[in-house]
Amino acid sequence: MAEKKIAEARFSDTGYSYTLSLISGKYKPIILYCLMEYEPVRFNEMQRYLGRIADKTLSASLKELEADGLIHREMYPEIPPRVEYTLTERGHSLVAVLDKLCDWGMENRP
Repeated sequence: MAEKKIAEARFSDTGYSYTLSLISGKYKPIILYCLMEYEPVRFNEMQRYLGRIADKTLSASLKELEADGLIHREMYPEIPPRVEYTLTERGHSLVAVLDKLCDWGMENRP
């Protein structure tokens, strides 16, 4: 078995790094978990679920997740406008990862 050389390795080249770049941040994992459990979810419902989060912060996180292809934003032409968020197929592919984090947390919580 060939030895791995850390001198030649770059964390940014790993799949782990790429995954973290998509889901890192204070709210992104929670948004994904919320959608995994309750989709579709409206903006105000998401805000209540997350607790103390500014509109701007939630909006920015949702836009980043949408740009990365993890969530879908559906706007309905109603008065007042209704917007719902759901996981995309790509977002659903993260469910196994999020489930494992949840399992670990339940097994190791004090």
